[in-house]
Order: sequence, then structure tokens, then C-alpha cells
Amino acid sequence: MSAHLPLEGIRILDLSRVLALPYATMILSDLGAEVIKIERPVLGDETRHWGPPFLGSESAYFLCVNRNKKSITVDIKKKEGQKIIHDLASICDVFVENYKVGELKRYSLDYENIKKINPSIVYCSLTGYGQNGQKSHLPGYDFIMQGESGLMSITGTQKGQPMKVGVAILDIVSGLYAAVAIIASLYKRQKINQSEYIDLALYDCAVASLANVASNYLVSGKIPKRYGNAHPNIVPYQTFKAKDKYFNLAVGNDEQFQKLTELLSENSLKQEKFKKNADRVINRKELIKILQSIFVTKNASYWVELFKSHNIPSGYINNLKEVFEDTQLIARNMLSSINHPFGMLKLVGSPLKLMNSGTKISQSPPLLGQDTLYVLENLLGYKKTDIDYLKNKNII
Repeated sequence: MSAHLPLEGIRILDLSRVLALPYATMILSDLGAEVIKIERPVLGDETRHWGPPFLGSESAYFLCVNRNKKSITVDIKKKEGQKIIHDLASICDVFVENYKVGELKRYSLDYENIKKINPSIVYCSLTGYGQNGQKSHLPGYDFIMQGESGLMSITGTQKGQPMKVGVAILDIVSGLYAAVAIIASLYKRQKINQSEYIDLALYDCAVASLANVASNYLVSGKIPKRYGNAHPNIVPYQTFKAKDKYFNLAVGNDEQFQKLTELLSENSLKQEKFKKNADRVINRKELIKILQSIFVTKNASYWVELFKSHNIPSGYINNLKEVFEDTQLIARNMLSSINHPFGMLKLVGSPLKLMNSGTKISQSPPLLGQDTLYVLENLLGYKKTDIDYLKNKNII
């Protein structure tokens, strides 16, 4: 593996908090970028307090997306604090923020002002609804967006209430889009040395995440319904109850279904109306009833191992204890440990496996403001008298 990480030498000024953009800057920091996280004095990022559980005084929520970052505290509402951000922007490659539309302009920290300081800055804004449109002034929350984007309308059982995904998935998706956009903008900057403004909206990312379900509606004009753990276009592709517990079966094509019918030795499955996937979708209820009556006769382990041995996609529904004890997870280095001031901290590893460069998890999530003095003294060259003044004025 190369000693040089892909984004080594890139410096990011991170004015984001909560989950979406902190997730993006964590990805970039894993790839070698230096991330300077700006937090409010005393309070810091809201998620530091979102618990329990806590490790010492730090919430597990905050710990999950803030490794490999430096934390400095700055009151951006004061002129002296704004000057610190301006000074940092002049030596950074990327500026990220997730404030409401227009809020940073009040503090001269918007794109137009930052671009004057650093004409080649990549400036990434993530808001609820984007910089334009009648809803642009509204804040963005993952849960609200899951509803408004249509995601909840297709999630949950047919007869139950609409359901959100069990993790803030739209924050995660938006963070991934942000990371892609930032890396693309940095690549463009190598060829054309100019700034870039990235206008990301949680709403846009949410709609984009609908993928084939959105396409189904746009092609057919039919409003999609909830299928629970089933698939709208592929059958059988859902959760089934075995004798002891549930398992997942994902028969993705007609050839796999033919194998399934041979293994189950059930004549009713060999009817013409089940041979093609399009017909199985139409006759979904009848087919699922037959399969369910078979699967309930034996334990999930019997079915999963049988199907896996014949290359029919199937799997267990694991809880997180089972996930983090899985030998595959260990083999893939998806569980990391790092020393933290409050004890040994376990973290989810990076899924980015780059053979010739790799990623790093070299620094635990920072305590609030732990790097303020280092950044001001070593990166900006502030004198001790200047730093003492800023401390006394509660600006840092």
C-alpha cells in the first residue's frame, strides 16, 4: 500500500454539524484530507449531547462520524470569529456548511465572500430544499424528507402505516453525494483553477434515492404502493417465516426460480403461470402462499444453507451483535478500534478498499475545541497575545 493517501494535502474547513455533511467530511478524512471542524464554544456540535449511550461525555452519535478531524471552537457571530474563518478559508481547499439558506451571508461567510478570499475554493452547501424554490427557506430534517420525498410511502407493510428507514438514510445518501461532488470539483480544479459552488439539497438527494421505484411511476403513471419486505418488480424476493425465525430469499431471475422449484419438489410451483418473472409478479399472492406453506416446515438455517449451496440468494436477518461477530466483517476490517481520552473506542471501519493507497483511521473523534490552539498557532501563526484576547472575549 502506498504511503500517500488519495486526498493527502487537501485541507477542508468544516462548518457542518449533525450527520449528513459530517459523514461526507469523515469519508474525505478517511481518504487523507485534513478536516478542521468548526464548533460553537461551550456547546459544540448538537450531536455531542444526543445520547445515551455515551463514552465519557461524548455521545455515540457524535463519535460515529467525526474521526480523523480537528476541532476548534469559534463564535462566528462575532467579527473576530469571522476573521478566524476567513483566515482559515485562505489556506483551505474546501469549505463545507449546512446552515439555512442566507444565514452565513449575515456573517460574511457565504460563497461570494469566501471566494474573494480564496478564488479557487470548493464551497459545498447542503440545505433542506436547495438555494432556490418556494421551500428554500425551510430547514431540512431526514425524517421529514423521508415523508415528503415519497420514501415513506413505499416503506412499510401494505396494511400498516408508512414507515421510515431505521437509520437516517437520507442524511447518509446526501453525505455520499456531497463527497462525490467535492472530489469531482477538486479534480476539475486541477484542470481549470477556479472555484466551485456545490448546491446540494436533502430533498433532491432523497428523490434521487428512489431509483427504480421512481422510474416505475414515471414509466407507468401508477402510484407505487408499499410491499413491506417484498419487491415491486421481482418475485419471489422478500422475507419468509421459517419454523423458528424469518429469513430473506431473493430469486432474481427465471433460472434461479427453476432451481428453487427443483429443490423444493413442489409440483404446484411448476405451473406455467410461475415460469416467467412477469407472470410471477402478476400471480404474486398465490405463489407466496405456496412458498410460505413450505418454508414454515423447517428452520431458517436449513433453507438458507440449502439455497446458498445452490447459488440461490438467501440470508439470515442478523441483529447487530451477530453482525459484529461475523467473521466476514472481521476479514474486511469493518471493525476498528482506536484510543480515545475516555477509553478504547470501537468504530465501524471504512468500506473504501483502495489497494494501492487505502484509507486511514488514525485519530479518534476530537474533544470539543481540543485543536483550537494548534490551529491558531501553527496553521495561522497567531501570537499568544492574540489568542489570549480571543479567549477573554469568549470568541474561542
